[in-house]
Amino acid sequence: MKATITSIELRGPLQFFALSSEAFSIIRQLKNTDCKSFKKKGYWTKHYTMTLWNNEEELKSFARSGPHLQAMKTSSRIAKEIRTITIDAETLPSWKEAMELLKQANTIQY
Repeated sequence: MKATITSIELRGPLQFFALSSEAFSIIRQLKNTDCKSFKKKGYWTKHYTMTLWNNEEELKSFARSGPHLQAMKTSSRIAKEIRTITIDAETLPSWKEAMELLKQANTIQY
């Protein structure tokens, strides 16, 4: 199975409203997939998600379609940094482990 861990650092606290609007649509999209597990947390300008998938094809199909694809295309308006990593895993890691993995992740800075 594949787990994807993502962090988003917003440009400022007011961008939370735009993030929330996009997240609502993405979560609705996620509920119509075969995603095995989902976690989210966030505060102020840092927000995190984790998803667990049967395989990389399901993960990519979700990421490259619908509201998630649209959010990726417009993410530079609300985020100053996005980090993401995909790992092999049978369950989602703890938040502590996820944070350590993200420190080593690819970064997109706008």
